Amino acid sequence: MDGVEETLKRIESNASVAGTIVLNSEGVPIRSSFDSGTSSRYGREVSEITALARSAVRDLDPQNDLQLLCIRFNKREIIIGAGEILSEISFLFLLIDS
Repeated sequence: MDGVEETLKRIESNASVAGTIVLNSEGVPIRSSFDSGTSSRYGREVSEITALARSAVRDLDPQNDLQLLCIRFNKREIIIGAGEILSEISFLFLLIDS
């Protein structure tokens, strides 16, 4: 896990990155550079959007799965990476860019 922490700290040190959040499969933040309220809010909303996007991808091609989702707002961008570790632990990685 040291490599993961080092990578997250390197990403967070970029001046354009407002922060990062790692969510478990239920959308609960397991690591975040934001306060708990902000992390929980992003977790709830992004989990719902990601579930809809994943469903749409699978409807179009059942052999495929969502890997990356970018959402751009006027002043912010959220990059969502979906993944699995050892095909058992699902997670979402959020990079919030300012």
